[in-house]
Amino acid sequence: MYEEKPETEFEEEPEGEYIRLPLPNKNNNEMFAIADRLMGGSRINVICADGKSRMARIPGRIKRKQRVRAGDLVIIKPWDIQNGKADIIFRYRRTQAMVLSRRKLLPEAINVF
Repeated sequence: MYEEKPETEFEEEPEGEYIRLPLPNKNNNEMFAIADRLMGGSRINVICADGKSRMARIPGRIKRKQRVRAGDLVIIKPWDIQNGKADIIFRYRRTQAMVLSRRKLLPEAINVF
């Protein structure tokens, strides 16, 4: 299955290098969300940019490499069948989330950084 890569934004490193940050792809129905509380069983409750609260799955590729905690900024993709559920696509680190906030790329509904 072919997945399109999300749009990207540049983040400046202290040494002067630039790192690309993925952004939600509106064509794939992706959006920003804030992790609210862990539910167990690789599930987490998220508050999305559209104001809805959804149950999101943490896929194994994210779960094995990094930990998703309450308060993290993530990119989610809501399910087509059940709008109350979603999949997590990407998790931002705290500094990456602050860079997005400073550049005014986060919606006001979830901008807590």
